[in-house]
Amino acid sequence: MGRGKERPGFWFGLAVVVLKPLLMTFTRRDWRGREHIPAAGAAIIAANHISHIDPLTFAHFVYDNGRVPRFLVKQELFGVPFVGRLLRGAGQVPVQRRTRDAAQAVQAGVDALAAGKCVAIYPEGTISRDPQLWPMLPRTGVARLALTAGVPVIPVGQWGAQQVLWPYTKRPHLIPPRTVHYAAGPPVDLSAYAGKELTVEVLRAATDDIMRAVRAQVAQLRGETAPEEFFDPRGADDHGERRSA
Repeated sequence: MGRGKERPGFWFGLAVVVLKPLLMTFTRRDWRGREHIPAAGAAIIAANHISHIDPLTFAHFVYDNGRVPRFLVKQELFGVPFVGRLLRGAGQVPVQRRTRDAAQAVQAGVDALAAGKCVAIYPEGTISRDPQLWPMLPRTGVARLALTAGVPVIPVGQWGAQQVLWPYTKRPHLIPPRTVHYAAGPPVDLSAYAGKELTVEVLRAATDDIMRAVRAQVAQLRGETAPEEFFDPRGADDHGERRSA
């Protein structure tokens, strides 16, 4: 079961029992940078998002490296019968996406970090719409969470899950098994923002630093040079639009 040192609890443990054998059967794994995943204590693990199936492979990577990931999940799902019970039982973190109070939106995440948990987050907020699936312009919630809680952010790049389930499609490709690649890097240096007021400018700059670190890991996995700018899905035309970051 990997380095597992955290006790997953009943519901997360049940998910492991059900899902891990399927992932072991239908994927091959290339795990890199395992030494950068903290063995204990609060941490944020930030990754790019390329497929509806990658929350499972992302959780597999984190769990195999000794931590139980707590994902930020929109609060509405906690009201769905059984699904809500499963999410609460597995210790997942509700996010109030529609609140006007940005600090309140991530408060549950701050509380989880204060309890020493490992919070997994997709800074993009959704599957990348970059035409080449490079990380796109991220939202600033990851920086707000990191700077409020004062915890390390571990950048993780992933590649390969899109071959199992292409973005925004429903038919998975399970045979032959595809390799899912993950690479964790050292904590992002956010010392330049410590103690500063969380203005729009500070949050944007810190978020871009985090996403650049994630993008560097993706480039390493792909063996390619990443674009210098992030794709911006807001107002992008058919040819796409990139924003410098």
